[in-house]
Amino acid sequence: MKTAFVVLTYNRPDTLLKVLEGLAAQCGAQHELIIADDGSKAEAAQAWQQALPRFNCPVKHVWHPDVGFTAARARNLGVAATQADYVVFMDGDCIPNPRFVAAHQALATPGYFVNGSRVLLSESLTNQILAHTQSVQQARLWDWVRWRLKGDVNKLLHLLYWPSAPWRTEQHFRWKKIRSCNFGLWREDFERVNGFDESFQGWGHEDADLVLRLHNAGLRRKNGFLATEVYHLWHKENSRHNEEANRRELELRMNTQQVRAQLGVMDKQNAQDVRVTPLN
Repeated sequence: MKTAFVVLTYNRPDTLLKVLEGLAAQCGAQHELIIADDGSKAEAAQAWQQALPRFNCPVKHVWHPDVGFTAARARNLGVAATQADYVVFMDGDCIPNPRFVAAHQALATPGYFVNGSRVLLSESLTNQILAHTQSVQQARLWDWVRWRLKGDVNKLLHLLYWPSAPWRTEQHFRWKKIRSCNFGLWREDFERVNGFDESFQGWGHEDADLVLRLHNAGLRRKNGFLATEVYHLWHKENSRHNEEANRRELELRMNTQQVRAQLGVMDKQNAQDVRVTPLN
């Protein structure tokens, strides 16, 4: 099984490099890394490319012009740039735990998608990580306990690694805690529902819409707790422009059996404004 890790980024080379460092230590020949760039400036892309860690798998940078928050399109373009059998979506500010790649591979099962888990980090701890004075991937038990007592992390349950834990699967659609920053599924299932729906403009709910349509297509949700955790670096809350309109659209779709995106991964694959650059 070839797995592609599609990492969304936008003008944050410092956080992206932390994510890439975490993946570089885990990825091998059966993997591929796709940087899905939602229109970063040239200097931002240059900054992380100059410091790109060594990967033992192909790395591609997929960029399209900045026209606002268009994460759905960036992720679709990332998938279109790979022929991998399985795809794991990540955000460029979510550092994978040291067993992240193996955990996603262990949980990948036909007929299911995997909704990953995350650990929220404080502004203070995030600044220390970006300044290279702390490392979540090399942290010991006492470090996590100390951070939890100080309020620098929101939980400790992730310290228990249990990929075979029961109660992972869900029978019904539930949009609570859907994580497009940590989400795995088979490519054929992604294409069957036409990927993320690019008609969702601005922040919010394009990930819940994808899960709803996957559910309508007959797939079941598997939760990745105690296995696939990522460490979510703190950042100021993004603008939620158009969130209410996206929510209303999702609520309307919950009363339908819609499966395919109105505008998705199978549409406009040869768009002239897209730049795909192999990096190794």
